[in-house]
Amino acid sequence: MYEFTSESVSEGHPDKIADLISDTIANYIIDGNVNNRAAVETLVTTNMVTVAGEYKSDKLISKDKVDELVRQVVKNLGYEQDGFHWKHLKVYNELHGQSPDIALGTDSFGAGDQGIMFGYATNETPNHMPSPIYYSHAILKALADARHNGADWLGPDSKAQVTFNYDSVGKPLDIKTVVCSTQHSDKLSIDDVRDRVMDIILPVVKDKVNLLKTVWHINPTGKFVIGGPDGDTGVTGRKIIVDTYGGFAPHGGGAFSGKDCTKVDRSAAYMARYLATNVVGSGLTDNCTVQLSYAIGIKEPTSVYVYADGEVREDLAELIMDKVDLTPKGIIDKFDLFNIDLTKTTNYGHFGKADMPWENVDLFLK
Repeated sequence: MYEFTSESVSEGHPDKIADLISDTIANYIIDGNVNNRAAVETLVTTNMVTVAGEYKSDKLISKDKVDELVRQVVKNLGYEQDGFHWKHLKVYNELHGQSPDIALGTDSFGAGDQGIMFGYATNETPNHMPSPIYYSHAILKALADARHNGADWLGPDSKAQVTFNYDSVGKPLDIKTVVCSTQHSDKLSIDDVRDRVMDIILPVVKDKVNLLKTVWHINPTGKFVIGGPDGDTGVTGRKIIVDTYGGFAPHGGGAFSGKDCTKVDRSAAYMARYLATNVVGSGLTDNCTVQLSYAIGIKEPTSVYVYADGEVREDLAELIMDKVDLTPKGIIDKFDLFNIDLTKTTNYGHFGKADMPWENVDLFLK
């Protein structure tokens, strides 16, 4: 037996605010035009948002529009506290044009950069995600849904962490430990907060908890009133493990948010997930890891690697290369990525969402 732990963070966590602002601005820049490009980075701190990065667009990206988009994101998240308020924060815009040297490669739909990307799938949950990250996301989604539906004692900022017990052959047994910290109103006692949080999150995990053994740490430090960027600075791309598989599988190191899909950091990671999900979803293996690698300006991947059920599967790698267009343009066309709402991917993981095309089991590898 062994244990494995993953964490997730809410939509109001500082790093996720930065991710959402970056994806919102990237959406606006791209606007369905395959010739537009975006690489947007955001930093958020006490009553300040700084946006920087590069873009190419067929329309004017004005400072006023960026300011409007930033404030709308912060408002929608519910931030109206003294230290981070959508009305009062300062917005600094340092966006500028994309380098023509990068455009040389991406305009012909070569890879936007070199890099390695991983995809993973397992049959241990309905959406082919590892159990620890699956339940970590579910806990925070339940808190967010409660807040948006009237639980105004909850703040936007929260985190969850789930430890699973696994048997000797890698099957999840039950939850050993749940950690959940959430921002809350200063009008409630810590005991009231803990009781209310338990009422919200227990139904989400009840099938996997052992009522006699599971350990709960709800707001273990006690008071959590000051949250969001007023309590901790956030930056785009700092939650890449939350965005993927909770550490259960390798990560190539590249962040997703703020990037158009000529950036293989994003698009090829989606393809790698699609391939792994189809291998598992077709019943070929119980789990699967796929690695893809690319060189800037080059269309075809420099390598394809498949590892499933404890062994390297060269046969599956060859089948994938024969059956699937792995060029950036092939990936973009397969998933219609220039028309995807990038903000739908930002929170609670880029993978495991049934409405995303890279989750479809339709390749019929069998």
